[in-house]
Amino acid sequence: MRAGVVVFPGSNCDRDIAVALGEAGVEVTKVWHKETALPAGLDLVAIPGGFSFGDYLRCGAIAARSPVMRAVVDFAEGGGHVIGVCNGFQVLIEAGLLPGALMRNAGLRFVCGTTPLVVATVESAFTAGYRAGEVIRLPIAHHDGNYFADEATLDRLEGEDRVAFRYAENPNGSARGIAGVLSANRRVLGLMPHPERAVDPLHGGTDGRRVFSAFNPASALVQGA
Repeated sequence: MRAGVVVFPGSNCDRDIAVALGEAGVEVTKVWHKETALPAGLDLVAIPGGFSFGDYLRCGAIAARSPVMRAVVDFAEGGGHVIGVCNGFQVLIEAGLLPGALMRNAGLRFVCGTTPLVVATVESAFTAGYRAGEVIRLPIAHHDGNYFADEATLDRLEGEDRVAFRYAENPNGSARGIAGVLSANRRVLGLMPHPERAVDPLHGGTDGRRVFSAFNPASALVQGA
């Protein structure tokens, strides 16, 4: 299995997600944002967290218009798997690959820590390694993670089983406690918490392992889960 990790000026979790995928036995190539094409033969594209372009204008808005994102959109629309974490989630929304918006946290404060999440669906490659309703713990670190959508969109996400994760204790005011959502074809996942920061016991937990090990079921991350 092969993955590309897109890197923008200001990305700071690109190495983290590359290491998490590598530990899952996935071959990783980093892709600079000015590239106009993705490497051939990718199974997954990852958009990492950080502060792309310094979060100027609006979080993820400039990155979403980088040359490489046209190729990412084409990849996703062609059935490829894409994951965006934290700032990567913001980029995917700004690129039109996921619905809704990510606004300033309720209380207008940066939140950082480990938070409990409820696995809302197992009907995707990213969540298939979990149990529906399972409570896991992942780190969060964001200022603009308050997920918002109109009621019709929220109802559609619920009705189509496209809410991937919910906060067990809502830290940012997200509508209906939504922490991550899936695209209509269930191959694009955006989430605010950081699964790549929860793959090593030395980091305090391994609940993020199964997000990545789905792309190599024989990996050590599965065997050690």
